[in-house]
Amino acid sequence: MVSALATAALIYGLDQGAKIYVERNMQLGETIPVLGDWVQWHYILNPGAAFSLGEDHTWIFTAIMAVVSVGIVIFLPRVRSWAWVVALGLVLGGATGNLTDRLTRWPGFPSGHVVDFIHVKHFAVFNIADCGVVIGIALTALLLLTGREPDGTRTSGAARDTEAAAERTEGAGSAAPASGALPSDAGRDPGDAKPGDGASRNGDSSGDPAPSEPAR
Repeated sequence: MVSALATAALIYGLDQGAKIYVERNMQLGETIPVLGDWVQWHYILNPGAAFSLGEDHTWIFTAIMAVVSVGIVIFLPRVRSWAWVVALGLVLGGATGNLTDRLTRWPGFPSGHVVDFIHVKHFAVFNIADCGVVIGIALTALLLLTGREPDGTRTSGAARDTEAAAERTEGAGSAAPASGALPSDAGRDPGDAKPGDGASRNGDSSGDPAPSEPAR
């Protein structure tokens, strides 16, 4: 849990520090090229969610981020996997970073606007908190797809198939006859029959000897 909180604190600190720097050193709407037109600092206030989505429902995103943050903190004591620690720490740091903007920045609680300042060409303007949330969610999805559980165990598709096959084998074994009787002669090659086999199967069941030939 400590590692997850440390990861969250790192993302939160980078995000809030960068936002404070932008607010103090840039004018709203100002653009500063970083890598030509491909990467720029572009200062805007975003009332929506990550990447400027849902701008008309600010308070809803505030509530969602609050619930997600509390849920992660409650769940963290059960986590034993370092990968899950990193993933949840990234999401927690990003969610609390943007939640701070919602609660403290203009126009005020609970509809404060988020400071966005990273602009990649042909893409929306975003911030470090958005990066933390997106990367954390992507890592969480990858962990689920590969069968890595939060408690540190791993359940892969192959393991599940092997387990199912073992259960089927056990079921077939329990259905086999317990008498130990040998299988019948079905499928036996007729040429392998021993002398007397036919008589023992087709003769008179009374056991009387066959009549002898009369003496001459």
